[in-house]
Amino acid sequence: MSMPIRDIRVRPPRTAPARRAGPLAVVLFLLVTLVGIPAAATAAPAPPVASEANRAAVAQARERWGDRRLDEVSFLGTHNAFTNYEDSRWSSVSQSESLRHQLDNGVRGLSLDTHWYERSTWLCVISFGSDCYPSDVYLCHGDCKTFAGVTYALPRQSFRSGMQTVVDFLEANPQEVVTVFLEDYVSAQQLGDSLGRVRGLDQLLFRPDAWNVRGQGWPRMTDLVGAGKRLLIFSDASDREHLGVMYDKAWTVSNFWSLGDLGDDVSCVSRWADVPLDRQEPGFRRLFTMSHHRNVPTVINAALDNGTKLRDRVTQRCRVAAGGRDPNFVSVDFHRVSDGSGHTPASIVAELNARN
Repeated sequence: MSMPIRDIRVRPPRTAPARRAGPLAVVLFLLVTLVGIPAAATAAPAPPVASEANRAAVAQARERWGDRRLDEVSFLGTHNAFTNYEDSRWSSVSQSESLRHQLDNGVRGLSLDTHWYERSTWLCVISFGSDCYPSDVYLCHGDCKTFAGVTYALPRQSFRSGMQTVVDFLEANPQEVVTVFLEDYVSAQQLGDSLGRVRGLDQLLFRPDAWNVRGQGWPRMTDLVGAGKRLLIFSDASDREHLGVMYDKAWTVSNFWSLGDLGDDVSCVSRWADVPLDRQEPGFRRLFTMSHHRNVPTVINAALDNGTKLRDRVTQRCRVAAGGRDPNFVSVDFHRVSDGSGHTPASIVAELNARN
């Protein structure tokens, strides 16, 4: 810098007033040059350049989904995804595979139950050290201390660990989008503390409220992939949207979950009396979650329910009840089991996507 600003002298020319803008422009130019005031301080920053991997993921998503929005596609879901034979020693399960294997095999909607477990010295002692777990949020199917193998399983499955499995899958598969549905029995603080320990979750979490989905509709699948916001979490508790965990009753429509003890209740009625499946809202369409499973999960029941019965229920019952739209999530027990008709939960979801 050759001279301080205070030494600058600009003599106004003795010309008509119309020419006085020239020296002002010179002064502004000198100020910008000498003291480094950015010339475009108010200009919008340039958008970040997408990485090669991100561009490839977006191309894969476009080839798969085209320009369809999130509410225009269907996904396979698993009921009580955490109760399985691989992740822990459950005596009664809803799935055969671990959470990771479910994701690897095409599941994109996971139903999880969150409960608080308070560390028990007594359980630690009588288990000879095999049940010495810290207080935390765990995946239990009822009380986390009552019946080992039925309401909880050993090794205990922490919610944080389950969500880390989801995040790790998404990081390894940048073209995929996953939704988690919580049956939530913990406080918002407990849930938030657990989510805060999941590495990489913040970068992946999609928040419909922040994206103004109610005002402008759901984003395209390619938008989610391009932005890297590929994890959506719903809860049946309403006080945790500040965590990015959406209240499902405010964002979805859902049918009553049970087919009954005998599996003969194929009606498709709303889970919530005040939120019908065909609910219409100006400028906004809720996601439609469809459950299709019995009160007691067994492989035999799934073999009877997961083929033609599921396909017919979607097309003849739930589509009609929802005002002509297909479910966005089809949640079943034992998702790889069917009735031998050639129709499986995965193939039925593929049919739904082929219609759009």
